[in-house]
Amino acid sequence: MHINLGQNLTIDDMARTAMFSKFHFTRIFREVTGTSPGRFLSALRIQEAKRLLVHTALSVADISSQVGYSSVGTFSSRFKACVGLAPSVYRDFGGVQPGFPSTATRITPVAQSLSLRGRIHSAPGDKPESVFVGLFPSRIRQGRPVRWVTLEGSGAFELRDVPTGTWHVLAHSVPYTQQPHSFGSELLLGQSGPLAVHPGALLRPVDILLRQVDALDPPVLLAHFGP
Repeated sequence: MHINLGQNLTIDDMARTAMFSKFHFTRIFREVTGTSPGRFLSALRIQEAKRLLVHTALSVADISSQVGYSSVGTFSSRFKACVGLAPSVYRDFGGVQPGFPSTATRITPVAQSLSLRGRIHSAPGDKPESVFVGLFPSRIRQGRPVRWVTLEGSGAFELRDVPTGTWHVLAHSVPYTQQPHSFGSELLLGQSGPLAVHPGALLRPVDILLRQVDALDPPVLLAHFGP
């Protein structure tokens, strides 16, 4: 996938390369990565588009084609849905989404006044400066989380008024750098879930250990949140 982002890859192509049947390959891939091959590939394409928008002068149309989209409109819609900004706006802001609040204020139906509490842990050698914790419908960090909070490093967190549904608690480090759009090998990730929320549910505290990112982790598609 990394090598052939611009190609029209199909599940059959991937399964053939892995020497599995299509169904066995899809099942194993989902078990390992937490998402389907198609969604993982789509996430990689958006991640590469983010890089190209900030680091090159290529037009949005050229970038769209380079990451495997035949329609600029489809690419732009998909990019905005995943990242939170249109491609041209993302480029203008240098990969930073301005004005994103530190705690959730979005109004969504809630089961009741349920709060999810937990703690973010990191290895002794890892000291994240800032940590983003969000509630997402899948294992891919994309779109606007239904609840979120930012922490100054590791520690306790609380997500209030958790909506009904099935959610993944996804956390990642956010470095204070001059290139906030760049999520490289220094990125730390952690997750818990899926978590089923319904009226009367007992939400037990969750512990999330941040670890170094590896090649089988879906990329972080969210724009970095600036002041």
